[in-house]
Amino acid sequence: QVQLVESGGGLVQPGGSLRLSCAASGSIFRLNVMGWYRQAPGKERELVASITSAGSTNYIDSVKGRFAISRDNAKNTVYLQMNSLKPEDTAVYYCKLSMAMAMNYWGKGTLVTVSS
Repeated sequence: QVQLVESGGGLVQPGGSLRLSCAASGSIFRLNVMGWYRQAPGKERELVASITSAGSTNYIDSVKGRFAISRDNAKNTVYLQMNSLKPEDTAVYYCKLSMAMAMNYWGKGTLVTVSS
């Protein structure tokens, strides 16, 4: 069984920074994609950023230039560095691991609140 545990959320003022971490454990294929999603109150969950095991990244337009996704394959951990945070970034952030044969796993989420 695969488990994902997120950490690093919290309350931050507009313009501030946070770094999220997601550690995966269990039977993990070497080739995979890890991603960060977020869900704001009353909105659908959306992909924020993703990174393949080879290091290719993808971002939604609203976070380009502000967020950076990275990973440590040896630790099966993915990070999301969030800078210049805005109130509209407030959401529960979820980590997702995608592997072959449509095996997808989710973390329980970590709350990020951007407010003065």
